[in-house]
Amino acid sequence: MERVLHFLRDLNLNNNREWFNAHKSEYLEAKRFFDTFALGLCEGIRGFDDSIGPLGINDITYRIYRDVRFSHDKSPYKCHMGVFVSPEGRRAGYCGYYFQVSAADRGGWESSHIVAAGDYMTEPGVLKIIREDIELGGGDFRAVCNLADSRFSLDRDNCLKNVPKGFPADSPEAEFLRLKHFSLSYCPDDEFVTSPDLQDRLVSMFRTTAPFVEYINRAIRYSREER
Repeated sequence: MERVLHFLRDLNLNNNREWFNAHKSEYLEAKRFFDTFALGLCEGIRGFDDSIGPLGINDITYRIYRDVRFSHDKSPYKCHMGVFVSPEGRRAGYCGYYFQVSAADRGGWESSHIVAAGDYMTEPGVLKIIREDIELGGGDFRAVCNLADSRFSLDRDNCLKNVPKGFPADSPEAEFLRLKHFSLSYCPDDEFVTSPDLQDRLVSMFRTTAPFVEYINRAIRYSREER
C-alpha cells in the first residue's frame, strides 16, 4: 500500500488536471495495485459473510474524480482510495465493510485512513426499525457491538440529545436509541495501512463485525419489504 499512499500524497500537493495528466501512468499503477488489493479483500470477506456474492471491481471501488458541482472546494481529484464490500455491491444500499487509505488534508473523514463496518447516514425508515429492534431486543445490539474488535468504536456524530419520541426516556438502551449513524469505525496509522499483512489484518477485524453488519442489513431488508 506504500505506492498508493505515495501517489496520493503527491496528488494532494498537486491537485490539478495538468499534474494528473502528466503523471497518469503513476495513477494507473497505484490504481492497479489498489484494485487487486480490493478484489482480494472482497474474497477474504466472502469467506466469512455468505451474503456477499460475486462482485466486480466497479461494484466495490470508487472513481478518483470528485463531483465539484455543489462544493466550494474545486479540487478535481480525491486524495483517497476506498473499497466498500456489501451485498449486491456499493450501489445496492446495504451496509457492509469499508477500507480507505488517504493523504487528503481537507479535514473530516476524507483525511483519515478508515476501517469501518455498518451504515452511515441511515435512512429514516431503517433508523426506526433499528431503534425498535434495539429497544425490544433485550440487549442483543449491545452484544453484537461487544463482539467487534476493541479498536472499533460506534459513530456517535450528531447523535440526538434525547431519546426519540415513541421510546422510553429511561430505556437501558438509550445511548443506542439516540444514534443517527450505525457504523463501527477505526482510524489506523500509516504503519497499519502499509503493513505487509494488511489484507489479513482487515479480514480478521471485519470478521468480528459480521454480526453487527447483519443486524443492520436485517433492518434494511425489512424496511424494503414494508414498502
